[in-house]
Amino acid sequence: MKLRTRVVHTGKETDPFTGAAAVPVYQVSTYRQADPVNLGKYEYGRGDNPTREAVEHAVTVLEGGKIGAAFASGMAAISSVLMLFQPGDHLVVTEDVYGGTYRALTTLFHQWGLESTFVDMADPGAVRAAVRPNTRALYVETPSNPILKITDLRSISAIAKEAGILSLIDNTFMTPYLQRPIEFGFDIVMHSATKFLGGHSDLLAGVVVTADEALGNRVRFVQRAFGAILGPQDAFLLHRGIKTLSARMDAQQRSAVVVAGALASTPGIEKVYFPSLPGHPGREVHAGQADGPGAVVSFELADADTAVRFMKGVKLPLVAVSLGGVESILSYPATMSHAAMPREERLKRGIKDSLVRLSVGLEDPADLLDDLSASLKIATGA
Repeated sequence: MKLRTRVVHTGKETDPFTGAAAVPVYQVSTYRQADPVNLGKYEYGRGDNPTREAVEHAVTVLEGGKIGAAFASGMAAISSVLMLFQPGDHLVVTEDVYGGTYRALTTLFHQWGLESTFVDMADPGAVRAAVRPNTRALYVETPSNPILKITDLRSISAIAKEAGILSLIDNTFMTPYLQRPIEFGFDIVMHSATKFLGGHSDLLAGVVVTADEALGNRVRFVQRAFGAILGPQDAFLLHRGIKTLSARMDAQQRSAVVVAGALASTPGIEKVYFPSLPGHPGREVHAGQADGPGAVVSFELADADTAVRFMKGVKLPLVAVSLGGVESILSYPATMSHAAMPREERLKRGIKDSLVRLSVGLEDPADLLDDLSASLKIATGA
């Protein structure tokens, strides 16, 4: 089947017990056991739940993996993957990683004894040079959050295989509809399913998919032991959201291309970051590993004060934390996605106080551009 068909028909889109067109919310904590010694598949809600199982299966099929696990948030998913490692292990991480991941690595897991080195993963030589004898994984975001830097998935996968270590990727921005890292040899794919997979700004969720069963069983062990599971209500909403993923991503991506192109030639916009724009670093690499540029556009204004005035003036985008909703969402990385990263570290990575990030929604791009233009004129006094 074509990918757009698989988005709707993953093999577990209906309820196996009743035939219902959607797997219902199994709002239960425990299950009756016919045999107290030989327990059935469903025994306790932390271990398995039919609603959660359906959404885990859906994302696994779309990513082309073997085993999936759903968690209570994107950070719960990422942190659960990090628990596969031990004190004394070392990770090489993309330098402009999501601020919440940076915070977890530099505080909680650092205290635990997990070491991290942050490098520019657009430079495979820098990645290779950062690998140590105790390195256990390479951690990638591409396009990265928020300046959309591109990492060559083939190169990173090859480096990981040469070193005998794991390759991990946060695929939130692209979703499996646009990018499937397992096809390029990656071992673990993570999502903040709160974003494009859910798509409606009405749930928190995280999903992990592994390329092989043994690794998947390790992740499922952490899921059960640590207990940061996705509840059945959010699992139902996520499963429903995924069914419209292709339609939403197609429309949002088309609009993002229009918006990014217009912003690139707008006076008062200093720089635009978008993977399909001419001159975007890694543009050709991205085109060779993804099925489109996505729906996130980041851009810089003259200074921080102008950026704040601009955000206060918009009418259509929701000025908020997060992205990937049906409504456009305008975020300020300095105080939102990367607030946990010290300012000096942000600036080193090119995440300036004048940078804003726009997740393009389902509005007509002409209306969105009119709104952005009007707010920009007010912010700049033009």
